[in-house]
Amino acid sequence: MPIALTPAQKRYLRGLAHALKPVVLVGGKGVGDALVAETLGALRIHELIKVKVAAEDRDARDRAIATLAEATDASLVTRIGNVAVLFRPNPEKPLIALPR
Repeated sequence: MPIALTPAQKRYLRGLAHALKPVVLVGGKGVGDALVAETLGALRIHELIKVKVAAEDRDARDRAIATLAEATDASLVTRIGNVAVLFRPNPEKPLIALPR
């Protein structure tokens, strides 16, 4: 289950994500098991990642982002155009300390 982020925490994470490059690219095949596994690995290492979705319409992008966030138990920080920012803290060694 993804953690609930406060508006202040989302604002903080958006600031951290500003300089990041997308590490996960969702192509025409959509969200599959291999993409979920790759996203889980990236979240485990980085905790905060950008995901770029190559879908033709807004509804398809929204569905792909929601499916990926749900499958990885990540919190959706923001979505601008075809780029989304996902956050999932590492339970063993957290890298990012969220403000209260």
